Amino acid sequence: MKIGLFFGSFNPIHIGHLIIADYIALYTGLSEVWMVVSPHNPLKPKTSLAKDHDRLHLVKIAIEDNPGLKVSNIEFSLPKPSFTIDTLTYLREKHPEKQFCLIMGGDNLESIHKWKNYEKLLRDFDIFVYNRKGYKDFDPTLLSRVTFCRRSLD
Repeated sequence: MKIGLFFGSFNPIHIGHLIIADYIALYTGLSEVWMVVSPHNPLKPKTSLAKDHDRLHLVKIAIEDNPGLKVSNIEFSLPKPSFTIDTLTYLREKHPEKQFCLIMGGDNLESIHKWKNYEKLLRDFDIFVYNRKGYKDFDPTLLSRVTFCRRSLD
């Protein structure tokens, strides 16, 4: 079973998040897409976030009619701030029968060099990138495990 993980503060969840998640769920062949609510993204100030459970509840409401999407609070029980590589390591250990991959917008790929152990993410995990308007296209030959699911319309 291949599961796509779409990490985010979802502060609040909005139509852009839902478009990306739905598109990936429909067009990539993933078994499931999990919307992973992050309690604290280390690249964003914690003080600007709504309460964790409020954001989780809003994601649940936003996706309740979409059977391809699930909500996850897995990072609520992990050390803060939340680092994607740590969550992926934990999930691989907890669910060895599942294959996890990342879902992100093109803006996140542009800044992935700021992420903890980003080289390991690029090397060890499939990444589905939804390129959004305003973000450059990337040369896929440089990123062997990256699949571009939608080209920017610029």
